[in-house]
Amino acid sequence: MEESCSATFGKMSRVGNNVITLPEGVKVEKTDSILVVNGPKGKMPVKLFGDLDLKIQEGLINVSRKNDDSESKSIHGTMRQLINNAVEGVSNGFSKHLEILGVGYNVKSQGNRLVFQLGFSHDIMLELPDGIEADAKKNELEIKGIDKQLVGQVAAKIRSLRKPEPYKGKGIRYKDEHIRKKAGKTVGGAA
Repeated sequence: MEESCSATFGKMSRVGNNVITLPEGVKVEKTDSILVVNGPKGKMPVKLFGDLDLKIQEGLINVSRKNDDSESKSIHGTMRQLINNAVEGVSNGFSKHLEILGVGYNVKSQGNRLVFQLGFSHDIMLELPDGIEADAKKNELEIKGIDKQLVGQVAAKIRSLRKPEPYKGKGIRYKDEHIRKKAGKTVGGAA
């Protein structure tokens, strides 16, 4: 019984076998090793890796392996998810919400640049990469774009400018992030 389960488990990819449905207005074009996904929000290329077969028909994309070697197995689910993220990005886009907590801490948007006041002796300026937009409102910041990986990377870089500290929670954090707070030092009474 154990051998048949492991043999079956080794041949399937739960994520890789899911079919990608193309929303209305999204078109894909495949050339050699690049899949270009066009949609209402923009155009995004996806580099295809591994020995995979892509079937595009009637608004559906199916990613399958040509053979069962270890490289194809390892990249199958990842490649399917990268294509799905591109389809989702050009149709709906991705966003990350950040909060800035602390007295005097804030952010302002100046064109393609963000200016942070985070309690340092100077303001911190951050240039946004192409394809990323930011919506700044005093203590809240929304990072938007069609590339999920780039949106997450920019949000992580902004958070690293002033990570939330564990005593009062001051700093930059994701909107739904929970910071475990530490108890401060207490002064013991003289006995």
